[in-house]
Amino acid sequence: MPRTPAPGTRERILGVASRLFYEHGVRAVGMNQVVTEAGTGKNLLYRHFPTKTDLVAAYLTGAHERRTEAARCAMAAAGDDPREQLVALVEEVATAMARYGRGCAFRNYLAEFPDDADLAADAPAGVAQGHLADARETIVRLVGELGVDDPEALVEEFWLLLDGLYQQAAYRDRLDRHLGVDAAVRLARRLVGTPA
Repeated sequence: MPRTPAPGTRERILGVASRLFYEHGVRAVGMNQVVTEAGTGKNLLYRHFPTKTDLVAAYLTGAHERRTEAARCAMAAAGDDPREQLVALVEEVATAMARYGRGCAFRNYLAEFPDDADLAADAPAGVAQGHLADARETIVRLVGELGVDDPEALVEEFWLLLDGLYQQAAYRDRLDRHLGVDAAVRLARRLVGTPA
């Protein structure tokens, strides 16, 4: 009779895999490494995650939940003004990237697997593309509330600003990443016309 996994086994496996995937990339991390670092047997790993694809999708789903909640909290703290909410979103991403420094889990996955065409909602590329679409839709909604003459251009400027924050996090020295936070917030304020 198979052993019943200890409570929290799935979360422990997923936590280890998420850290490894984010730090080293999905291709570079094998299932044996996850088993070793999580301290579980292969059978337990495969009971919770039958394939590496399942584990990667769970990693990206968890990242989606955390990033969505962080964005929601940042916007809530900024109040009802869409200008302040846009600035708060930029500041939240800039601060997170200054802290973690490996870029965006979703952009990283899509860059690592550019030919992954499985956009099912529970597939890794589908989760990644879905998160990016949701994040962009938040920018579209907030910019739409501003009543600017060219909302598409402003959406693209904010999206490029966020892309740049994620990109620089992957290569910028940890000691000067805070400079990017200040510059990003100043630029976001200029884009929406609020005082710095």
